Amino acid sequence: MTTKTLNASVAGSAILPALFAVVLGLGIITLAGHVQASALHDAAHDVRHATGFPCH
Repeated sequence: MTTKTLNASVAGSAILPALFAVVLGLGIITLAGHVQASALHDAAHDVRHATGFPCH
């Protein structure tokens, strides 16, 4: 394996996680922008209870 081939494969493998993070982030922003505020509050409240974090 030459150095040129090795550098190209390393650069190619770094793009996939970054692309996944961008798609995931945009999906979360889109979902949060379209859901009603009470649903977000209820979901956050349920997560707090599920993890044992006191919220009230």
